[in-house]
Amino acid sequence: MNILILNCGSSSIKYQLFKITNNENQVLAKGQVDRIGIDGSNIEQKVEGKEKIVIEAEIKDHTDGIDFILKLLLDERHKTIASINEIDAVGHRLVHGGESFSEPVVITEEVVQKMTDLIDLAPLHNPANIQGIRAMQKLLPGKPQVGVFDTAFHQTMPPEAYLYGIPYNFYKQHGIRRYGFHGTSHKYVAQKACDILGWDIREKKIITCHLGNGASVTAIKGGKSIETSMGFTPNYGLVMGTRSGVVDPGIIEYLMKKENMSLHDVVELLNKKSGMLGLSDGFSSDMRDLAEAMDDGNEDAKRALTSYAHRVKHYLGAYAAELNGLDLVILTGGIGENNWQVRELCLTDLEYLGITFNKKLNKGLRGKDTKICTDCSKVQVMIIQTNEELVIAKETVRMVG
Repeated sequence: MNILILNCGSSSIKYQLFKITNNENQVLAKGQVDRIGIDGSNIEQKVEGKEKIVIEAEIKDHTDGIDFILKLLLDERHKTIASINEIDAVGHRLVHGGESFSEPVVITEEVVQKMTDLIDLAPLHNPANIQGIRAMQKLLPGKPQVGVFDTAFHQTMPPEAYLYGIPYNFYKQHGIRRYGFHGTSHKYVAQKACDILGWDIREKKIITCHLGNGASVTAIKGGKSIETSMGFTPNYGLVMGTRSGVVDPGIIEYLMKKENMSLHDVVELLNKKSGMLGLSDGFSSDMRDLAEAMDDGNEDAKRALTSYAHRVKHYLGAYAAELNGLDLVILTGGIGENNWQVRELCLTDLEYLGITFNKKLNKGLRGKDTKICTDCSKVQVMIIQTNEELVIAKETVRMVG
């Protein structure tokens, strides 16, 4: 089956076209539409064995963007399919399913309505996701569509893990609770690592660390998520590229008074001007820049990176306690897979957890599924490359048959 995967953001669309068979998972094309509805709109696409192409065009909305994607897939110069009818189904990465969705779903009007009802929980993401669904209904009428939710994997968390210490009535009335995100990635890398090790995931206690510009840690027991670091929104838990992670809520009122900031200003600060960017005193939010600068003796970069590692270690210790033991730690995401300096900071001096980290083996490693612990380590530590798009493609095939 040929499956088109869409990840619709507020002003962008990432996409991949997969050919899924019993024996092969092939990426026919991948690309991204940027700056939708903004001056300078463009689309770039890469097809295996051909040069990447970048085209500037006026792209007013998501329907325009997806229409452009379909035309590019058919373009004679870069053709990947002969007819639009060769696309058998469409899979969507959907961010927030609240408590309504714990599994992938075939998209119906009822599903879209439930997503609409959840817009208040994901005001930036759900409207864009819905626009992507509507655009495909218009451009490929009759083709089945499947949604895979970021929050779904974490619906197995128990109430003591997902409830906040606020009046219970707010949960009953407004659904205020911890939902968690990156669920597709956490689920995929945990299963992939167990397959490599020849383990039954149902028998293991695992901590997965999805470390990218957005970052989260998840505790997995018996193959199910029992705790995760992100919360009601993605700005909770770890320090991230520009997100603060956990802060004392009293800081919000304090900044509003001391700096004469509005609530909107403080929320903007915590989401877009904090994290690694804030801790490095504005130097950079990019881990590559920070790691290089730290190696050159930059104290701002060192402060940011050591703070980041401190938070990761905090969750490793906390989740090992919740799991009542630990068999495996996984690092994934752009930083987890490619930044050996950050991995070293996060995993050094964890012998008390049974982790004996192999610095020599780790150094310089990028984008490879492999162990980075010593042979005598009681807990296995692995780098695993995530592939959320492939998970969505496989789930789409499973749902539409």
